[in-house]
Amino acid sequence: MTTNSTEGAVQADPLPSGRQYHIGHGTQHVVVTEVGATLRSYRSGDDDVVDGFGEQEICTGGRGQVLAPWPNRLGDGRYHLEGRAGRAALDEPERRNAIHGLVRWLPWHLVSEAQNVVVLGCRLHPQPAYPWVLDLQVEYRLGRSGLTVTTTATNPSTTEPAPVGLGFHPYLTVGVDPVDRVRLQVPARRRLVTDERGLPTADASVAGTELDFAAGRTVGPTRLDTAFTDLVRDDDGRAVARLVAPDRSRAVALWVDRSFRYLMVYTGDTVDPAARRRRAIAIEPMTCPPDAFRSGTGVLRLEPGSSFTGVWGIDPSVPPPLAD
Repeated sequence: MTTNSTEGAVQADPLPSGRQYHIGHGTQHVVVTEVGATLRSYRSGDDDVVDGFGEQEICTGGRGQVLAPWPNRLGDGRYHLEGRAGRAALDEPERRNAIHGLVRWLPWHLVSEAQNVVVLGCRLHPQPAYPWVLDLQVEYRLGRSGLTVTTTATNPSTTEPAPVGLGFHPYLTVGVDPVDRVRLQVPARRRLVTDERGLPTADASVAGTELDFAAGRTVGPTRLDTAFTDLVRDDDGRAVARLVAPDRSRAVALWVDRSFRYLMVYTGDTVDPAARRRRAIAIEPMTCPPDAFRSGTGVLRLEPGSSFTGVWGIDPSVPPPLAD
């Protein structure tokens, strides 16, 4: 505790993730934080829907964070886009990568809030890692079908385009630890092949391989830190991934609109502390693949004054599929 000597009042120390924004709908409750506009907690009734972190903790493993202006890894932290060079700090130094963009540790300001909605915004100013200006706004909305996340990226410049990629990092759970016994469905025909640094070198079909989860199957010992693509979509353009408990008592779905062309799936085999490994599965919507700022693949080009909006969501109310 710290004492304000001017007023003589005792004030609590600031929370590691800043101000906490609570929204609810029925039995659902979500907490979003000022730092990173991070999805810290999502509960439905007595059940955790995401494996988040505590109010007094620092976010670890990217839990619930917003990943922009690029998601996932950026080799050597160096790139050239739109005639400019970017030089980002290597926050995955053991692999010589920058990772997960620049806004996840920044304070976001409150745009608006209501009982079931909170909207946070952030301006990313030009810097060596990203020499453009970018405005981001994220809306978290709870409703009967779960949580909907709507993100808008705007280029406020009047003179030059800005490149951008977006991603999110929720860890989904159906209350089963470890995840080996969980049934996972990933609606993808292909996946990216990566090198020892986690950077894509090619893509390949998943059909008939250990990484084929298109029809849904038990995770077992499979280790995933894999970007899936060529997503199978419904008539509305949504691609839906699912986790189902082995007794089919619980299920959770993560869906993405057409803006998100990749789903990064991570079984948490390397997270710290070790006690949290394989406790949940991160299913990460991404508009572009890892290392996109070097390859140019999937990078959005925002013209001066233009915006881009992408939508995804989590639905804990979906009924488990029938038994095979």
